Amino acid sequence: MADDASAVIAPPPFREAHLLPVDLEIERRADGTILIASKAPLRPYEANIPAAFARRAAESGDKPALGQRGADGEWKFTSFAQLKRDMDAATQWLMDQSTAGPVLILAGNTPAFAVMSFAAQAAGRAACPVSVTYAALGGDYGRLAHVIAKVKPAVVFAENTTVASGALETLDLGGAKIVTTDPSRLSKPAIAYAEVLVTVATPQVDRSIEALKPHDRAALMLTSGSTGLPKVVPITFDNLAANSAQCQQTIGEAAGWHEAMLDWLPWHHAAGAFVLRTTLLEGGTLYIDDGKPAPGLFDASIRNLREISVSYFNNVPLGYAMLVDALEKDPQLRATFFKKMRLMLYGGAGLSQTVHDRLQAAAIAETGHRIMMTSGYGMTETVSAFTVIHFETDKVGIGLPAPGTTLKLSPVGARYEVRAKGPNVTKGYLDEPEKTAQAFDEEGFYRTGDLAVFHDPADPTQGLAFAGRAAEEFKLSSGTWVYGGSLRDGILKALSPLVLDLVLCDDGRPYLGVMLWPKAEVDPAEIGRRLAAFNLGQSGGAARVKRAVLLTEPPSANAHEISDKGTINRRAVIDRRADQVERLFAEAPDEGVMVLG
Repeated sequence: MADDASAVIAPPPFREAHLLPVDLEIERRADGTILIASKAPLRPYEANIPAAFARRAAESGDKPALGQRGADGEWKFTSFAQLKRDMDAATQWLMDQSTAGPVLILAGNTPAFAVMSFAAQAAGRAACPVSVTYAALGGDYGRLAHVIAKVKPAVVFAENTTVASGALETLDLGGAKIVTTDPSRLSKPAIAYAEVLVTVATPQVDRSIEALKPHDRAALMLTSGSTGLPKVVPITFDNLAANSAQCQQTIGEAAGWHEAMLDWLPWHHAAGAFVLRTTLLEGGTLYIDDGKPAPGLFDASIRNLREISVSYFNNVPLGYAMLVDALEKDPQLRATFFKKMRLMLYGGAGLSQTVHDRLQAAAIAETGHRIMMTSGYGMTETVSAFTVIHFETDKVGIGLPAPGTTLKLSPVGARYEVRAKGPNVTKGYLDEPEKTAQAFDEEGFYRTGDLAVFHDPADPTQGLAFAGRAAEEFKLSSGTWVYGGSLRDGILKALSPLVLDLVLCDDGRPYLGVMLWPKAEVDPAEIGRRLAAFNLGQSGGAARVKRAVLLTEPPSANAHEISDKGTINRRAVIDRRADQVERLFAEAPDEGVMVLG
């Protein structure tokens, strides 16, 4: 019999989450390709989203649909009934216009964004949400000009006149009508948003909604543009509704979208749009979190999380890294955060195993239970997540395909390129046939460009782990490959919790360098010691960090170094900070450069 010292202590159980059981259909081909799908059929869904919302609004009435803090810091609520009235007025106004076409939306996460987005769809006009950053950058507004030329909107809704005025005055809008809160600030003709909302809705609104077809365009969404100008992705009502059904079927009972939600993800982005759409269609109340995972902005999120307990929380890895620091220091925050929590989701990039383990330690300390952590792996072209962790695990990964989606894993050495097919996958890009052809393989599977491996090749039910992004891998001057995604995650783990993020440098250089964003109170010498220890565990020179530079200026959203969802754009950082890159590779480095041998 084993003595007490050798006994294995089982970890605390997970809090009950009621997830979809794993039941896979797997096909293995002679060339090493693997096809994986869930045996669970995709549940029926309503593709007519405006009609589904109309029914939900009628049922929910005065229940709060959206909550947002006002200028006084107090929560202001918009009910389902009010939201529907405003949507109907805006729908009627859009149909009254002589020119039909998409509605370009330049707005933050506000009730007005929701109104104009749903109204555009109800009127049979695709909604094209665009980051307000595109209008705030100044210069020639190149990205916004590119989108306008591609989309050719009939209406541009710019909620914040002050922020958008420069872009609206400068750019050729191609005859699009401008709707904004304060037309007096513009020299161009514009319509006040308040005027749109007093439009009297007629039975024409209901007829327009009833006439919508599943394969009508509902939205024109933009890719991140991390490797150039953003591509425009047409998305149908069926794409949207199918993806919502997939995610509800796998984790919906745990997520509880019909309850209270608190979320900051931008609604012009696929993941944020999913949260808005699903919460409203399920009859929940979405508290709009005006914070985000960035220095100086995350405090707003912490304030909200101290007040509002939710059963489901959604963030990017950087957000969780900042959150776990706060949870470990703030007992009130920890108590409120874990009070009802059943499920935590991460997306946008791979989560550090160290951050994952610290979150679970905080959960166990507060509740005696572990909390299910799931991933939402997807991209604009798949509407949102199409693989999900819907099984108990302590391993960071990207999970397994949701019902209705088939994964095609194409071998690339010891890894697999991830490809996808399903009702949530779009057909390509707007007016870019060559890029569309490149994005799909001969069997019609969308090529994600991401790489994955099985946690256990002998047991696929344990799911897949992210193993890098092809676009983030590069060669040193020696011809040796740097596997950027997995290496970055490994360095972040080694440096946790000393740094917020990092960028690997760079293609064609003689050795590997890194630029790091340290936390303010961290001793640089400790970072150097950690990096030296990390290097000792690496077998190849392309995985050893030779030099490092600590950055003091946070990543700039205006320069596209950080996306609105909190992920780092490696190429933009390297291009913008060329002087720091040159410091890394200078023949005689200055004193501020860490030299690791």
